[in-house]
Amino acid sequence: MKRSLITQARLVIGASVVLAVALTGCSTKGSASAGDQAPSAAKTTPSSVKVALVPGGAHPYFQPWSAAGAKAKADFGLGDVTFNETAEWDQNKQNGLLTSLAAQGYNAFGIFGVSPTDINATFSDLKSKGFAVGSLGSCPTGDADKADFCLSTDVEQAAYKAAKAAIDAMGGHGTLVHLTGNNVDSNTQRRIAGVKKAVDETDGKVKLLTTVTDTDKDLQTAQKAVSDLLTSHGSKVDGIVSTAYNPAVAAAAGVKAAGLPIKVIAIDDDPKILAGIKNGSVAATVTQNPVGQAYVGAWALGQLQSKACTVRTPGVVIDSGSFVVTRANVAGYDTEREAKTQQLLSDFKTDVLSCS
Repeated sequence: MKRSLITQARLVIGASVVLAVALTGCSTKGSASAGDQAPSAAKTTPSSVKVALVPGGAHPYFQPWSAAGAKAKADFGLGDVTFNETAEWDQNKQNGLLTSLAAQGYNAFGIFGVSPTDINATFSDLKSKGFAVGSLGSCPTGDADKADFCLSTDVEQAAYKAAKAAIDAMGGHGTLVHLTGNNVDSNTQRRIAGVKKAVDETDGKVKLLTTVTDTDKDLQTAQKAVSDLLTSHGSKVDGIVSTAYNPAVAAAAGVKAAGLPIKVIAIDDDPKILAGIKNGSVAATVTQNPVGQAYVGAWALGQLQSKACTVRTPGVVIDSGSFVVTRANVAGYDTEREAKTQQLLSDFKTDVLSCS
């Protein structure tokens, strides 16, 4: 989160469509060629690096990036780390924001691109100016990634975990509904594939009644989608799996208010979702790792921009992790996520980057 942070978590095809994020992350494979890399420069120190963490717009999934960036600045001696979510889900506005940040002296960028089909052009432009670039929380569509690396949730795997948890909560049989994000987003299609895989593994014991897309623009949109679903099909549904942030919150509240015996599997760790797990109204959630994306991403960008390290495989994709949370582990689930973040840091040092 809010693909899915987290991890959907949480996009736009085109430059002016206003969307929220489904979140969470992507599993697009691909690498940039050596010719896409800017000429080498003299090695400096991390204190010379100013990192900008830039989502495509405001969304609850990205809020942990701010504190994680501040911690990265202190822990790694970076010159600065700023968090700016003012792009308003418009690729042109995000591009303008990045230009403005560069003019203010920021020289390394961790970006959740608004348009997964167009963001490579933005990455290439920043790279041509000599800036380190990480694709955080979402990778570009297709087989090429012009950023130095992509650190994001494997959203298909996260959706598969969520659907498996829903099927378990349903007792292995019954009717399931999938709520997710923007239909034209490649991440959404991966989430749909992950849920379908889990359903197919039941050999017909679980039926996928419907997949409802475009539910993550905002909470009001999600609430209407859930209300319509429960009004039309509530008595037929045994489980709801949500792979986007806002419909997860809406489904938890809607099912509880309706008093229906529907098992709800959510995504990310909104306080309402965690409270629902504790009181039994939510069966489970799948959390993502936005903290790890920002913290490890900022460290890697500092190493790249200071020329202490290079990327072994430009455009490499790294899964930032996803974690099933139930009533059994809700009290201490974040320990696993913290451990994953430290493992990511170690993996970057030993496998992703080559450092002198």
